[in-house]
Formats: sequence, C-alpha cells, structure tokens
Amino acid sequence: MKKLQRCAIYIRVSTEEQHLNGLSLPAQKKALTDYAETHGYTISGYYADEGISARKPMKNRKGLMQLLEDVKKNKFDMILVTKLDRWFRNIKDYNITEEILQAHNCHWKTIFENYDSSTANGQMVINIMLSVNQAECDRTSERIKAVLDYKRSIGEVTSGMCACYGYVVENNRLVKDSTVSHIVEDAYAHYFSCYSIRSTVKYIEEKYGIEAPSYNKIDRLFKNETYAGIDKDNMNYCEPYITLEQFHKIKTITTTKIYDSGKYEPYIFSSLIKCPWCGNNYTGYRKKQKLKNGGESIYIKYRCGNKFNRHSCAHFTEHKIEEYMLTHVSSRLDELITGLEFKKENFKHQKNADAIRKELDRLNLLFQKGRISEKYYDEQYEILEKKLNEYNFNNKCISIESYKDVISAFSGNWQELYLKLDNAHKQAFWKSTIKDILIDKETRQIKGFNFIIKLV
Repeated sequence: MKKLQRCAIYIRVSTEEQHLNGLSLPAQKKALTDYAETHGYTISGYYADEGISARKPMKNRKGLMQLLEDVKKNKFDMILVTKLDRWFRNIKDYNITEEILQAHNCHWKTIFENYDSSTANGQMVINIMLSVNQAECDRTSERIKAVLDYKRSIGEVTSGMCACYGYVVENNRLVKDSTVSHIVEDAYAHYFSCYSIRSTVKYIEEKYGIEAPSYNKIDRLFKNETYAGIDKDNMNYCEPYITLEQFHKIKTITTTKIYDSGKYEPYIFSSLIKCPWCGNNYTGYRKKQKLKNGGESIYIKYRCGNKFNRHSCAHFTEHKIEEYMLTHVSSRLDELITGLEFKKENFKHQKNADAIRKELDRLNLLFQKGRISEKYYDEQYEILEKKLNEYNFNNKCISIESYKDVISAFSGNWQELYLKLDNAHKQAFWKSTIKDILIDKETRQIKGFNFIIKLV
C-alpha cells in the first residue's frame, strides 16, 4: 500500500487584478484542496499571504515564514501551490527556501503548471522560468515607475484617491479641502508662534474638539513635503499651505525632539547645546537647594542627555547660558556681517566664474598640445579650481541675504522685548534663530554658537 503524503497548501494573492482573474485566496484554496484529495494527499496545514508581492523580501511574507518554520519541524512531505508565480518570483529567496526544503526532504509542485522540484529536470526548468519572471517583474516595475514619475511631473495624484489631510482629489489633482483648510492654516500659525508640535496638537484639540484631526494627521503636517506644494522633483505639485523655506525650517527644528511633562515651564535651551564629548543634546533638569532660612530654591541646569552612557561633562545653569547669549549675539552677528561685506568687496576685484572656466579650458588645451608639463598642469589646475570653488561659495552659498531672517530677529530693542517673554516663547525664539550652542572641551565653557541661515 502506497504511503500517504502529508502536504501543506500555500496560497498568495497580491493585487485586485489577480482576484478578478480567478486567483483569489478562496479560489486557490478550493483548487488546491480538491487536487490534494484527488491525489490522496493528507492536508496538514494551510498558509496564506494576502496583498503581498512574490518579489518582496521573504521576511514580509508571514504565511511563508510560518510554513518554513513548520517544514523545519518535519511536518510535511509536499507543498502544493497553484502556479510558480504564487510561490516565488525572486531567484535568491527561492534558492534559500529550496535549501530548507531539501534539508528536510520536502518537495513542492504546482497544480496548474508542469513544475516538480523532486526531479533534476524540474529544478532546471524552474530556475529558467524564475529568471524570466524576475526579469518581467523588473521591467514592469520600471514601466510603473516611469508612469508615476510622469504623473508627478504634471501634478497628478499617484496614490489612488486618498489625499493627505487638508486636501481633496479633483480631476486627479490635489486641491485644498475648503472644509478643513482653516484648521490646517491655524495649526501652522500656532506652530510658528511656539515651534512645538505637541503644543500645536494640544491647541488644535482644545479649539476644535470633535472636529480636530487626529494626532497623526497633525504630526504629518510637519513632515510631509506635500504641504509645501512639492512632490519629489516637482516643485509645483499642488497649492501649498506653507513655503518651501518654512518647510525646511520645520525640518531643521524637528531634527531633535523635546519632551516636556507639562508640569513646569519648558527648558529654554533644550536641544540647542551639543555635547562635545559624545555629540548628544544637552537636556534641562531642575535642581533643589536648601536655603539658610529653611526655605528651598529651585534652579535649572543643563547636562548631556546621554543617560545610557553617563560621562563627565560641563553643567551650565540656564541663567548663565541666557546671559551669555544676550551678551554675545549682537556682536557675533555684526562680526559675521562685516566679514561677509569685506569678502564681497574684495571679491569684486577677482576673476568671475566665467573667466576662471575659460582659463581652465585654455590650460587643458595647452596640456593636450604638449606645451606644458604634467606637473605644471596639475599645479595650475588646482589653483584655478580652488578659485572657482571660492567664487561659488561666496556668491551662491552664504551671503548677507542668508542672514536676512536672523538680522530681522535681532534688530532694534530685541533684548528688551525678549525679557518680557515667557519661557515657552523664549524657547521658540532661540529655536527659530540658533542652530546650536557650542562648548569648548578644554575650558569646559561656552565658546560660541551657530545661527540658522538659508543658502541662496
């Protein structure tokens, strides 16, 4: 009497098209079950992956991963699938899987195609067809990418009919949703007054109640470039809520996170001070001190926030940091502006970029004709290239225009106005103007700071 073979049934569907073509999970399951019963197999388990492409990494196919775990426990002699493309379209993952199956004397076969892994000829045919399928998948992926890139370039939506909060899809394009656009605009207005996403979420929830969007939707306002009207390379994808400059400013500010319990006022300089020993951000903490009269004083200090690797670092009181900034900001800004004006004035007498490029072309021509040595060519080329880079740096990167916002923030009687602010708005002020505050490792004192500038 022939020994009954224990089989596992694996089914997979990835797209609506496969569902319409009769490859739905129920359809595959019925066909495989009927085949197993007709051929005398004992079905020992069903495994399924829905909405997962066979070209995706194996770790994303939970049904397949569970199947392989059970194969390692020697639960099956055979695995049944409807077609090869339900099983694999990735040669590398197929070969990894095949090693596992062979190690546990388990084979697989398709019921709608003539593939059988139990023979040498079957293995050869399988590898050939997998190569063909993988190449076709790659070509299809390239075509889809080209179509999506084209759609983006003309401003069409590429993610179905689902639009991010604040937008709706009309004629396959994103337009502002008039029913909630005022909430989005209000959220941005509040954020730029405090530079805190948490504060903005709380503000929107309290003001709009049940009409307020979820936390995740508000959070995406500050991470999704769509709200600046761009999508990858298309800078005019849709009508923006914020400018590109504002979007970049948000990205700069949110590169570090600040968590505040809400019990006390926020720490003014959180995330701005960089530890020179480990590179982590300094964080604020409150220190209690007993007074001679029996009372208690609480003052704020800052230290490195690397709690998993505590090390000896310089500690600073908030008052000391604030005093340093108020004392040095204006003079440091004046020094930078004076330096930029001096460079600009002196650079007028230097060759412009076109003249330098012509000189490089002439140098190349002389070298090609053999009129100068290789050593002389290398020396002169290095000199001209340095001049060109210097020109580009001075004229296209950092200029007085780069400091426009900073100059505006620190103009007039800004110190007097600053001292009238509460801690939350003081924090917002520094985060909108200062990139980081630096500490000298040798002296363990504050040695300077960098302004937030824009390259023009």
